[in-house]
Amino acid sequence: MNRRHFLIGSSAAVGALGPKGLASANDTIRMAVIGLRGRGGTHIRAWTRLPNVEVVAVCDVDRSFLDSRLKDLEALGRKRPATYTDARKLLEDKSIDAVSIATPNHWHTLLTIWACQAGKDVYVEKPCCHNIFESRQIVAATKKYNRIVQQGNQLRSSPALREAIQHLREGLIGDMYLARGMCFQLRASIGKAKAEPVPAGVDYDLWTGPAPNREFTKNRFHYTWHWFWDTGNGNLGNQGIHELDLCRWGLGVSYPTKISAVGGKYLWDDDQEAPNTLNVSWEFDDHGKKKLMTFDVRPWYANDEGGIVGPINFNSGLNEDAVPGRTPAQTTTQRGLGTVVGNLFFGSKGYMTVNGYDKYRTFLGPNQEPGPHAQEEGNHWANFIQVLRSRKESDLNSPIAEGAISCTLLHLANISYRLGRSLTFDAKTMTCVGDKEANNMFTRDYRKPFVVPEKV
Repeated sequence: MNRRHFLIGSSAAVGALGPKGLASANDTIRMAVIGLRGRGGTHIRAWTRLPNVEVVAVCDVDRSFLDSRLKDLEALGRKRPATYTDARKLLEDKSIDAVSIATPNHWHTLLTIWACQAGKDVYVEKPCCHNIFESRQIVAATKKYNRIVQQGNQLRSSPALREAIQHLREGLIGDMYLARGMCFQLRASIGKAKAEPVPAGVDYDLWTGPAPNREFTKNRFHYTWHWFWDTGNGNLGNQGIHELDLCRWGLGVSYPTKISAVGGKYLWDDDQEAPNTLNVSWEFDDHGKKKLMTFDVRPWYANDEGGIVGPINFNSGLNEDAVPGRTPAQTTTQRGLGTVVGNLFFGSKGYMTVNGYDKYRTFLGPNQEPGPHAQEEGNHWANFIQVLRSRKESDLNSPIAEGAISCTLLHLANISYRLGRSLTFDAKTMTCVGDKEANNMFTRDYRKPFVVPEKV
């Protein structure tokens, strides 16, 4: 693959193709963003940087973020969008072409289904589903309503990493037998938080949505919702799903036959429910050939592995006292202090390292001679817009069907951890063999009226 040609071609396609299948009467794609904190701000900035794309509506249950994002758009010289606190009202607007979902995980599938039913295309953050039942329903809705739905696995749009996968397919490192994902991030304790009144301007009932009613605490709300089973999927489902998806993509496998996960909460005594340390193994039968995929999650200091080092991000939950003697500004510029996010692929002729962002390297033969390597970031957002115009779903870099398979692996790992035992999985029946308790954890009791339907 010629990476320069890939980027030029994608950019030209976004500007040249006509508005096929879109609600807009002109060439402008009208986007709505649902969920505006943190990642939602990234969505807004990404869409506004693309030609002939307009953010026409924004939605959040916390009015403070509605106000701040309106100021962001004003600073960018953009028109003031319509504002909503209830996504159902937003979806009634027939002039909106597509929605961009950056809510907590427990809302991803239901909002996507509602959007498909309303005739909208969808860009949904990872993981696209909160459980295995939802992984099937989100794909079913995409097919039934003939919509374009992309999961936010940005790594799949990196020209360098697409080139890396092509090398693996062509046998550069020989017969692959093992892929390893790593997610080592400095994450301080979230402490313990008491129940308190819901903050002014927050519709906590809508925020809770499909999840059970719980008393409001700061730890169950902004960002730290990731660490509670009602709303999140732990760090394996937060940062780790990117690397998990890349492992599976590179190894060329779909569903596993065996899953085993062990770990727990180490170092901290706090409110977090999900493990902060986790070791997972998935075994695959690839047309009679066994392959193995492993994943490690750690919460604190870690050594570098395979030359894979990433930037430390304070938004990950690290507070300024977490690294003694360093202010937040100093710590965010440091590398190698514990953040290692990436992948390793092992074969009969060598191995490949991926830094988890936009760079790969290969080492070949018994002397580990340097082989092909590259570094180049892609534009996942532009890929989505390109396909909205062409209506060629095959051109999506991360179609929802692929994203749902990777998310199923995530959920199987968490089920194995929570039950404290290995699982045997049958992809034909989509069940854990002889394990009723595990199969019961494939779905949840939905709080009405926020129910993911059996029939979409």
